Amino acid sequence: MKMADGSTILRRNRPGTKSKDFCRWPDEPLEEMDSTLAVQQYIQQLIKRDPSNVELILTMPEAQDEGVWKYEHLRQFCMELNGLAVRLQKECSPSTCTQMTATDQWIFLCAAHKTPKECPAIDYTRHTLDGAACLLNSNKYFPSSVSSHRVSIKESSVTKLGSVCRRVYRIFSHAYFHHRRIFDEFETETYLCHRFTHFVTKYSLMSKENLIVPINVGENAAPGESEA
Repeated sequence: MKMADGSTILRRNRPGTKSKDFCRWPDEPLEEMDSTLAVQQYIQQLIKRDPSNVELILTMPEAQDEGVWKYEHLRQFCMELNGLAVRLQKECSPSTCTQMTATDQWIFLCAAHKTPKECPAIDYTRHTLDGAACLLNSNKYFPSSVSSHRVSIKESSVTKLGSVCRRVYRIFSHAYFHHRRIFDEFETETYLCHRFTHFVTKYSLMSKENLIVPINVGENAAPGESEA
């Protein structure tokens, strides 16, 4: 990025940069971002500024295509959820959590197999995030535009976002009901479940009865079993 005084800002973490100094460059307006990842970079910029300001992070810029906005947010959620998955590995193992559950009454089936079936919770988490990454990075469903950024997404592809949301949300619910300390520590740092809940509610990507983690929602869902 070239500044008014002629100087150039390199928006890249140089080798040897300490983690506390990552991404320490000035904010850039979305319309000035010249990249195929412009919307993603803009969202990450808002998160870096203040992860607790969920309203601001989810406020779509004028003239922004809604399908692209939802798609890029979901990609960002999946990337950040990998951080929760890493923390869960410390105490969530195939021997301690043999099923993907939320409370003792919700059991989720893993869609990564030819026929959906039960998986240990940590395997379900890995399979779900891997599957989401494959779908969201698929050139068949979500091709990048030949112009400087992704302009729009076909409605038939946008409709696939809801099923991804339902599956990745189960990672939050398992962590909340079975690994509460890890969930709380992660949430205090990232506000990720707050943002995700607000996101899927705002764009009607999940029904309220499936939002069982009590964050900015009304009544909790009735207990039951959910398939993929």
